[in-house]
This record gives sequence, structure tokens and C-alpha cells, in this order.
Amino acid sequence: MNTLTPGALTVLEKRYLKRDETGRVVETPDGLFRRVAANVASAEAIYGGSAALYEEEFHSLMSSLEFLPNSPTLMNAGRRLQQLAACFVLPVGDSLESIFEAVKNTAIIHQSGGGTGFSFSRLRPSNAIVGSTGALASGPVSFMRVFNAATEAIKQGGARRGANMGVLRVDHPDIASFITVKRDPAELRNFNLSVAVTDAFMDALAKDADYALIDPRTGAEAGKKSAKEVFGLIVEAAWAGGEPGVLFIDRINRANPTPQLGQIEATNPCGEQPLLAYEPCNLGSVNLSRMLKREGRPARWRIDYAKLERTVSLGLRFLDDVIDMSRYPVGEIEVMAKANRKVGLGVMGFADMLARMRLPYGGAESLALAEELMRFISGAAWEESLRLAEARGPFPNIKGSVFDKPGTAPVRNATVTTIAPTGTLSIIAGCSSGIEPIYSLSYTRRILNGAEIPEVNPILVEVAGEEGNSPPDFIEFIASGGDIKSRDDVPEEIKKVFVTAFDLPPEAHVRMQAAFQKYTDNAVSKTINMASDASIEAAAAAYLLAYELGCKGITVYRSGTRTGQALSCKSTLYC
Repeated sequence: MNTLTPGALTVLEKRYLKRDETGRVVETPDGLFRRVAANVASAEAIYGGSAALYEEEFHSLMSSLEFLPNSPTLMNAGRRLQQLAACFVLPVGDSLESIFEAVKNTAIIHQSGGGTGFSFSRLRPSNAIVGSTGALASGPVSFMRVFNAATEAIKQGGARRGANMGVLRVDHPDIASFITVKRDPAELRNFNLSVAVTDAFMDALAKDADYALIDPRTGAEAGKKSAKEVFGLIVEAAWAGGEPGVLFIDRINRANPTPQLGQIEATNPCGEQPLLAYEPCNLGSVNLSRMLKREGRPARWRIDYAKLERTVSLGLRFLDDVIDMSRYPVGEIEVMAKANRKVGLGVMGFADMLARMRLPYGGAESLALAEELMRFISGAAWEESLRLAEARGPFPNIKGSVFDKPGTAPVRNATVTTIAPTGTLSIIAGCSSGIEPIYSLSYTRRILNGAEIPEVNPILVEVAGEEGNSPPDFIEFIASGGDIKSRDDVPEEIKKVFVTAFDLPPEAHVRMQAAFQKYTDNAVSKTINMASDASIEAAAAAYLLAYELGCKGITVYRSGTRTGQALSCKSTLYC
């Protein structure tokens, strides 16, 4: 088993390892990986395979930190809850019965360790007449407060607080109140918010025209708004506080693999997994920093494509097994999970990979590599899904799906790739988060219960050692919050390689997200980091570029605009 960092050990002990009735930790990290591997591999027996063989394969995959599944799988596999999915989308209909059924299911899901996403777009707008009573409707935002309160009351499986995504279509009559609700920092603290933006809205924006608002109860036009004004509200709110994000909902539905089952209206809490009602997300990530080999003279780090292909194939198989082993909190969710068998294999450690390869994040070479890398991962994942379909059968809802056409081989899974944020998983794996750039060369990471972990980027330490001529006080200088760019004794190549999140212009962040999105089935979690002095115009440009380049959504974050952010720089240059 690979050595875990102090930060990894802290996170595992606080959140993942088994405890006895007194609260004492009674499991080692390797015991966790063994527990999860044994439990997930037992699904192999369902299909006549060797559970013992794949237990060893899965254990090696995780203990080497080359691949990790989403947190509920690590927490719950082989334990009482046995709820292995990360997040779920629940439908919210325009009736008290439907709303409170969703609240009940939300409570059950949060208690089991999952997060939830909802579209509130079907709810009638505020002040509409309620036919049964003659009273006036309170509108979507009012009912979102009910979900928020329910979430606040439930601690997820004793391990983490519930997370929600709230979505409202841009053509809902209450869109302005939805966009601006979190101007009050006390509002909806258990929600991330996203506006479901339509192509019609973006077309009106481009023409500086009005667009129609639609009453969801009747389907009739309920007025018009200026697209420019509404877009301005979105950008201003995001610039001020990081929300709302935007989902390009028509683009998402053009990529819906099972349109015969309905339209996608919402995503999981981090926005990277669009889902139909009652679908779960089942995610895992390959650690790209461990998919390298040294070769050539002088020796340089190169991508080990053979190792990457093996890891992707095994990771995809692992996730397919998870679907069968999970105990689902709601019956309708189990039906959808097993009928569509969606999985989302993604990556973490991308920035570390680039640094080892001496490629600056955001440069032309890094963008080309991102696209090629995801194309390769997608191809390897679909090949494995084809092999699993031959052995186990295709996903049951394949008839009527985009795969149901002549000459198309059946696949096991309706989707195979997703880029998740991997915040906590990357701490365990000791690598950079998802496809994000290096956040800072020295920082304090705030984790559960307020614990703080001071860190110096380990790849910088590694590269400094490889260069062999780094200044003797260099690491101490960085650890104390020093700026690498101020050091004349550090080679320019190294300064360019160790670009950080707030060094990059927003455009570079968006272009990287788009490069990965091109070959990702679902969506891509990527924060468009902006320095604290960034302009509103820069935020607006990022939203427009994301639409232009084919992203499925976007979230911007200007440093310092939220209290309690997970990472804080020691340097005051950007934070």
C-alpha cells in the first residue's frame, strides 16, 4: 500500500474508518480498502465471475491510490448502510403531496450519506392561485426553504452534512427571486443553486432581445423579460457570492442517452452529473499523477497509456459492480439505477501530471493533452462497457436509447464518464483535485470539524529535488507564503509550470473545462477561479465563452466572496 499523507490520515480517521460503539477507530486505511474491495467484488459472483480474483484487483487499485470511488462507497461498502451512490435527483411536482414526498425522500437519502438535486421548475409561481383553496401560491423559493430546513436537521450517516442542488429554469416567472435569494448569506445554506439556461434565452441574449416566461402549470406565456437584464442578475450574483451557476439545459438534453424516459431537469449537488428523476450517480476517479512513467534521456515523465487503459477498464468494472451491491434508499431509485446503469469515471491529479511533465496549466500543450487524454479514457471505458455487455447483457433501458440503432453494439452502461470535483478523495490520494489547477503552492486546508492542515504542494517539493539546484531556503520560503514569481534564483520554466488557480485568467479555466467536456459523457466539475479584484465583465465573459465552447454548465468563484472556503492561501496576493 502506498504511503498516505498526514492530511489523508486525518481525513480517513475523521470520516471514513470504522469505529466501535465508543467512537474509537477500529479500522486501518488498508482495512478500509480491503473491506470495500471484498464487498464490491462479491457482485462478480452474480455473473459467474471470481469474487476472490477481483477482490485482489480492486484492493490493489485502491490501495495504490490509482483509483478511488466516491465517498459513500468508501464509507458504507461492507457496513450496515451499504448505500454506495453519491447523489440522487428527485422529482418535485406542483402539489403538496409531491413536494413533501420529495422532502421525505431527501431526509432518507441524506441520512444514508447521499446528496440530492432537484428542479423546482414545475412549481407554480408565487401569487398564482391554488385551485383547491383559492389561496395564493408561495412559489419555488419558499418551498426550497423547507428542503433546506430538513437538510439542516439531518447529519448524513454521522459523517457529513447534506448537500443539495436547486435548479430553476430561466423562463420560470420567479427566476429573479431565485437568482438573488442568496444575497442574504443566511438563506439556503444547504443548497448550491443553478439556473437552467435554454438556447432560446442565449439566442435572445445575443440579440439583446426579450424572451418569454412560461407558467409551468399551464404552459402559457406569462410575460417577457430582457435577457440582458436577467443575465446581468446572474453574473452579478455569481461575482458577489459564487452563485448561481448555470446549466445549459438544452445542450444537456441533446446528450441525454435515454430520451425515451424523459427530459433531464437537474444535476447532482456539484453539477457534473445530469440525471433523470430518481437516478443516482455512481462515480470514481483515476489518479492521473500515478499514470506516468519516466523514459528517455534525460529521463522525463510521460503518460503510461498501457497502465491508464488497465486502470480505466478495471475502474469501470468496479463501478458497474457497485450498482449491484448498493442498497438504495428509495425503491424508484433502485429501478432507475439498474435499468440505466449510469456510471461516471473521471480523473484527479491532472495538475500534478502536468507539473511532472513540465507543462504549464492552461497553455496550448496542456489543452491539447487534456482533450487527447479524455478521448483515450472515454474510448477505454466504452470498450470495457462493451465487454461487460457481452458477458452480462446491456443496460435494460437500451431499447429506445441512443444506442438502439442498426450497427451499434450494445453497451452495459448508459454513460461511462464524468469529471467530479474529488475534493476529499484527492486529499486521500495525495493529489490535486479533479482537473483543477494547483490552488496555491502553500495553503491551509480546512476539513471536517474545523481541523486545519498546512500544506506545501508536494509536486513542487519533488520537482525542486529533481532539478538538483534549487535554492536551499526555497521550500521554507514557499511554506511561509512566499511568491515563487519573486525569486530570481528559480528558473523561468519552473515558474511557468507552477502557475496557480488565481494566476490564470478565467478564459484559461473555461478552455480547460471545454477540452475535457469534449469527450465526457456527462458533465465536468470545474470552478472558474477569479482573483478578488476581478471585474464583473470578466465573469460575464466566462459564462459566454463556456456556452460558445460547448460546456454543459459553469460556476465562477471570485476569491474571498464566501466565508469558510475549503482552501485558503497563506499568501495574501490573491486571497
